[in-house]
Amino acid sequence: MEGRTLEDGELATNTDPTAAWSLVVPLKPLVAAKSRLAVSTGELLRPQLALAFAQDTVAAALACPVVRDVVVVTDDPLAAAELTALGARTVPDSPAAGLNAALAHGARAVRADRPRAAVAALNADLPALRPAELARVLTAAGDFPRAFLADAAEIGTTLLAARAGSELNPAFGGASRHRHLSTGAVEIVLAGVDSVRRDVDTGEDLLAAAALGLGPYTARHHAARPPDRTACGVRGPYRDPVSGARPGC
Repeated sequence: MEGRTLEDGELATNTDPTAAWSLVVPLKPLVAAKSRLAVSTGELLRPQLALAFAQDTVAAALACPVVRDVVVVTDDPLAAAELTALGARTVPDSPAAGLNAALAHGARAVRADRPRAAVAALNADLPALRPAELARVLTAAGDFPRAFLADAAEIGTTLLAARAGSELNPAFGGASRHRHLSTGAVEIVLAGVDSVRRDVDTGEDLLAAAALGLGPYTARHHAARPPDRTACGVRGPYRDPVSGARPGC
């Protein structure tokens, strides 16, 4: 069954648009996170950026007026400590069976305490995330049993939401937009929510996120670091992923 598309401006049908959401954010161990980013940033900076992305994502999510709480699924002790300090709850990735199993596990952890909770899975790599834009997406998602937001490339997914009484049934990874449509989830199409769609896997993605405005953890990290010349090599001179500048090699 193909899902429907919710266009910007469509009339809402949710009887309780102020219902609070619980968000589930998955995060790989930092040593393995964001491997494609190393081409642009260098290997030393990559795990630090992965953590900064998650911190900006979680901080913005917790500041969103329709978000009740955030559960981070991770086995990384440093990330767990830093994200707990922001106010998130962390649970270990006990299934250890990939991204979708981790998300389903996080959703079960939420509903073990509140069986009627509205749950949404959110990518951990949204460093430009804005609370008001996230609120618009979640409010729109509440109109349907299951709904999702495609990434900026319109291939993947950055957010999948399940209203109370509906299973999350995540199908993230690769061309997940089509998979979520095929399971009957409604695609949310809203103008002005670019920060919720802009996940970061590559240096080019990070440049695009910077154009939207990076959150404080990612921005501070870049402002504080010296030029990294270790990334100069066969792929050409290192280019700063935020400013686009090339220091001498």
